[in-house]
Amino acid sequence: MHVASGRWLYGFLLALTTTTLWGVLPIMLKEVLNGMDAFTVSWYRMLSSGLVLLAWLGVRRRLPSVRALSTQNRGLLLVAVLGLACNYVLYVLALDRLTPGTMQLMIQIAPIMLMLGSMLVFRERFGIGQLLGLVILLGGFGLFFNQRLVELFTQLSDYTLGILITLAAAFAWALYGLAQKQLLTIWSSVTIMMVIYLACAVLLAPLATPSQILQLNQLQLWLLLGCCLNTLVAYGAFAEALVHWEASRVGATVATTPLFTFALVALGSMLWPAVIKPELLNSLAYLGALLVVAGSALIALAPSLLQKLKDRRLRRLTISPPLE
Repeated sequence: MHVASGRWLYGFLLALTTTTLWGVLPIMLKEVLNGMDAFTVSWYRMLSSGLVLLAWLGVRRRLPSVRALSTQNRGLLLVAVLGLACNYVLYVLALDRLTPGTMQLMIQIAPIMLMLGSMLVFRERFGIGQLLGLVILLGGFGLFFNQRLVELFTQLSDYTLGILITLAAAFAWALYGLAQKQLLTIWSSVTIMMVIYLACAVLLAPLATPSQILQLNQLQLWLLLGCCLNTLVAYGAFAEALVHWEASRVGATVATTPLFTFALVALGSMLWPAVIKPELLNSLAYLGALLVVAGSALIALAPSLLQKLKDRRLRRLTISPPLE
């Protein structure tokens, strides 16, 4: 079993770096979408990340052999590739219809779907703390959409369609996560991501229009570069954070990503109102967003907190045996 190094502050800063980068990602993508379609944006992100990881593994002479995979593992790899490719494209398609803050909050459903899938596939337990977190999260969503509940349940508007596409993106990510979890038994995470990114780039190539990059203005070009680097750097910081800090605490930190997005949108709309549009939400919606984040964090922390309580109780019984 992996044990964190104990450098919790370093791990926290790395997790915070991941959270900030993921928080700003939809804001950058939103502007890039004004000059490039979802398939092309995703293709550039996949290809650039895959090539960087290919060069990294090539220099270290750790390139994998797909031919050595069993038939079952090849099937898992196919599921992971299709899942992540669909997730990237659907995420951008949904973002084109939603605000960055709404998009980032809704995608919190993805790890919940992964957790439920792990219960079905890997027989993982779902504790009372996680159930409480799920209830808080669902209640938060109810409050967040208080201004548009009627629209969501009665009209197939562009906004409603964006929410449905986000749910599909979350489901696709959960499928990818389940497949990757099993592939980790044969390959490292970096190897898996390199193969998946390059395979996704090949898969999306017929649907992409690389020449659209020539139509982007200078700001959009820089933002596209930022989007390409974002995934790679954020993922690297996330993986390194897990080395130095407990996974549950890293997960709880990353769960605050939507709050970073809302804060960055508010700041950006004041500094660059022509580029970044503000979130038009009431106080109940912001309270709902806080509850969604709190629910996500509780779901991530619950197993670790429960285990610590059990260990503490066991130590007390060991140190102070009952009187006869």
